Amino acid sequence: MPTRRGFIKATVKGGLGLISSFFMGSYEPSRFNFCQIIYRGNWDPRPRASRRLLSSLDIRTSVRVSFDRKTLNITDPDLFLYPFLYLAGDREFDPFTDEERKRLRRFLRLGGTVLIDDTSGEENSTFDTQIREEIREILPEYPLKQLPREHVLFKSFYLLHSASGRKIVKPYLEGVTFEDEDRTSIIYSRNDLGGAWSEDEFGRWQYECIPGGEAQRELAFRLGINIVVYVLTGNYKKDQIHTPFIRQREMSL
Repeated sequence: MPTRRGFIKATVKGGLGLISSFFMGSYEPSRFNFCQIIYRGNWDPRPRASRRLLSSLDIRTSVRVSFDRKTLNITDPDLFLYPFLYLAGDREFDPFTDEERKRLRRFLRLGGTVLIDDTSGEENSTFDTQIREEIREILPEYPLKQLPREHVLFKSFYLLHSASGRKIVKPYLEGVTFEDEDRTSIIYSRNDLGGAWSEDEFGRWQYECIPGGEAQRELAFRLGINIVVYVLTGNYKKDQIHTPFIRQREMSL
């Protein structure tokens, strides 16, 4: 069975730990790329979501980033150059083709991660209904489940206790976890993370965060950073060597 190791080569960078160097050809090694999926539908509801997140990632962590957002179709030959894909939507869309589903399955089984962001802010959105069906088609043997608070993702960089975003539709994340690899390959937010990250060309926030305001926005940035660090480092914080440090920080909150 292909594993994450078949998809990435890890390098050590500073105190953060393992940073993947997926990149070949003209791609700069060891730089994180925010790569967004184009599909047949409203694939780009938050076109400015990546800018401030990447800036925060660059300032707050030792992750080196590429500031230009990448966009590509599921059938693009470059799909497998990236460890991370962002899939956003706010409404119903055309179903994926069988070939697209096969490629996404292969991407996920080879170690890639997809962050799905329902930006609708609605409890019963048509995007949510359809993306769940697509996940069942792509990975029928791996159910989408609520991620527990103890999941490594919530402590990969910041210690977090719930999921944030522009609007809190659900205070948790869902995900698909490959138990044989102990790795969550699909991360699903119902809370419009992209809306919380988005600013206009003048640096002003585009959307209000409901109901928690700017404190809620900060938590959305922290969650985004945690997701990126989780994608790049995997489950290293499950190692026993990290346990005392994590417990000490938890007690200080």
